Amino acid sequence: MTDPVAAVADRWFQPETAPDAETRVFLFHYAGSGASIYRDWPPLIPADISTQCIQLPGRQERLNESMFTDVVPLVETIADRISAELDGRPYAVFGHCMGALIGYRLTVELAERGEQAPVLLGASAWAPKGFRTPPPEQLQVPQEKVVEWARGLGSLPDAVVNDPEAISLMMPAMRADLEVCASYADDGAAVPCPIVTYSADHDPLVDPEAMASWVPRTENYLGNRLFRGMGHFFIHEETTSITADFVRLLRGRVASR
Repeated sequence: MTDPVAAVADRWFQPETAPDAETRVFLFHYAGSGASIYRDWPPLIPADISTQCIQLPGRQERLNESMFTDVVPLVETIADRISAELDGRPYAVFGHCMGALIGYRLTVELAERGEQAPVLLGASAWAPKGFRTPPPEQLQVPQEKVVEWARGLGSLPDAVVNDPEAISLMMPAMRADLEVCASYADDGAAVPCPIVTYSADHDPLVDPEAMASWVPRTENYLGNRLFRGMGHFFIHEETTSITADFVRLLRGRVASR
């Protein structure tokens, strides 16, 4: 008989791509999306590294579950799940936008609990300072305004914008996730692992100097990879470049342990 508590916990994790791999990467999606944004990653990751996407409630197969609107309880809950999932293998954390925020705070939380830390943190399109989080009042505007804003970032293709049913399914998660981002208050916390960052020079949500705020967050900042001519969702256009760089760094960290 299936344990209902375990079943709920399992919904946080998509299946591992290579359960027997020596190393794995936990992937966190951006606001308003779901784990499917990483569907193109597995074929680009070598067999000795397994990827596992985290699926937040309120979207895709978790559509009917209650969503989080505050970053602290969300991170604490994910930390509970990750702690139970860790099996001694070295692992990395990667996230884009809200996913980078969650990955960073998760790494801080695990360190404070004395849990096994990741060997590498990858943060894309987000920084502790210089990220233009929508103010709380912007989150209360009519749906069409949120759609217009999201479309301007490149996150909503015309096929979605012109589909009222798709918009109605996506909008609650978008609003909840934006509240998560707006609830974040920076405390300058550092993490016990190297950090590598990725950004784009045409990203309207990230100030040009924002990635410099990562430097004091670790004793080993591995630098920022800047993609020129790209907007906020460069992760989709530059999937091959990002995965190749992240895998190279991850293998280096595992080899040096």
